[in-house]
Amino acid sequence: MKLSLGPLQYFWPREQVLAFYRQTRDWPLDIIYLGETVCSKRRELGTRDWIALAEELADDGREIVLSGLALLEAESELGALQRIIRNGRFTVEANDMSAVQLCRENGVRFVAGPTLNIYNARTLQLLREDGLYRLALGVEQGRELLRALDEQTRAAGETLPELEIIAWGRLPLSYSARCFTARALDVAKDQCGFRCIEHPDGLPLATREEQPFLTINGIQIQSHEVFDLCPELPELREAGIDILRLYPQIGDMAAIVNYFDAARRGEVPVERRGARNGYWEGSAGMESVNATMPI
Repeated sequence: MKLSLGPLQYFWPREQVLAFYRQTRDWPLDIIYLGETVCSKRRELGTRDWIALAEELADDGREIVLSGLALLEAESELGALQRIIRNGRFTVEANDMSAVQLCRENGVRFVAGPTLNIYNARTLQLLREDGLYRLALGVEQGRELLRALDEQTRAAGETLPELEIIAWGRLPLSYSARCFTARALDVAKDQCGFRCIEHPDGLPLATREEQPFLTINGIQIQSHEVFDLCPELPELREAGIDILRLYPQIGDMAAIVNYFDAARRGEVPVERRGARNGYWEGSAGMESVNATMPI
């Protein structure tokens, strides 16, 4: 079972981003995703910078994948996506159907990101014809939904592609053309002042009863909890999961990577460090147990 470092979902200063990824060279990772997936206004690193960073990290022998935006709204964003897809060396994570179209036109293989909403075997078959070689499951695709997809695929005489699941981090639940962070801070989206950079792990959102509810991250809404599927690793193996995706966040991310690495090797008993993901069990994602160890 492989470990992947998912694309950075938050807006961090340039030097912090570069320092973070240079640390990953010492971590037991198999795959690293690089690129901006949330908001094109986050320009601490541009397309050239992400590709240059990919070149640097690829020297360590890991698979490097360049990730595109989950919601494209402008011609300039499409142009940046084209430059990513035509980089000439690295495969791409398609998080929007426009990326699938461009990958098909350019003959580039791609990872289907968790925002593509692939729920049935026919859709999967069509995208595999376009170049899909790996499927990163959507946040709500748990054990039963995966089993149904597997049965449909086998009935069509095929097998599932390489499967990846979000095993650590806040779940990316939804995206909007509006900016939730700007709205929360009472500023216009086009005059946001890049305020996301002030919230390196997102902006917590509570209910009127002051109960923790969600996390605001620009145009993205995330879960409040940091979810942890490491204790479910035997079930994930049995279900055919090939890759565990760990989303970067502030804190000792090296410890999280090592925690998953030790678990996949069977070296230590697993004690849950995050919350339990209800989606995997087929219930609401927020039906979880509290973390037993500090995150």
